[in-house]
Amino acid sequence: MSQMSFSDFEYAGKRKQTRRERFLAEMEQVVPWSGLVALIEPHYPKAGGGRKPYPLETMLRIHLLQNWFSLSDPAMEEALYEITSMRQFARLTLSAPIPEDTTIMNFRHLLEKHQLAAGILETINNYLQDKGLSLRQGTIVDATIIHAPSSTKNKEGKRDPEMHQTKKGNQYYFGMKAHIGADAESGLVHHVHGTAANVADV
Repeated sequence: MSQMSFSDFEYAGKRKQTRRERFLAEMEQVVPWSGLVALIEPHYPKAGGGRKPYPLETMLRIHLLQNWFSLSDPAMEEALYEITSMRQFARLTLSAPIPEDTTIMNFRHLLEKHQLAAGILETINNYLQDKGLSLRQGTIVDATIIHAPSSTKNKEGKRDPEMHQTKKGNQYYFGMKAHIGADAESGLVHHVHGTAANVADV
C-alpha cells in the first residue's frame, strides 16, 4: 500500500465506527480473497510496455464495493476519493492514483466477457457455507432496476433488445433489472439474475 495521506491519518484517529465500516470489516474477513483472485487472474492483463495495471485484488474490491452499495462507475470513482472507509477497503490512498470510472467499467466488462461474475458469487457462497454463514432460510428477493438512457444502442446501432421500459411509482425507467436473492437474517447475497426491466420480480 502507498504512503498514507493526511486524510487517512485524520480518519485513523476518529473513534466512532459507522455501519458501513462494520460491514466492510466483516466482508474483509469473510470474503475468500485468494480464491477469487485465482479465479480472475488468468484473464487479468499482465504488466507490459504500457501503463501498469492496478493490482487485481484492488479492482476486485472496487467491483464488490460497487455492487454492495449500488454505485455507477463515475459514482464509484467519486466514492473512492470522498469516502475513506471505501478507499481503505480497496487498499488505496489519496497519495497514489485512484482508478478512473473507465478503468472500473473495463474491469466489470472483463468479468462479463469471461463469464466470471457467477463464478465469483459461487466462490463466495461456497466459502460462506463452509464457515456456516450462508443461510438459505427466509430468503428475501430484491429487484433493483439498473436504468440506462432511452437512447442506449447496441453495437449494430439499434436499441438493445434486452432493455425495456418499466414504471416504478410515477417514474418510468428504461434498462434492465437485477433480481437479487439475499438471506433474510444475515443479509448475504446468494443469487443474482439479470432480466429486462419490465420482467416481473422473481
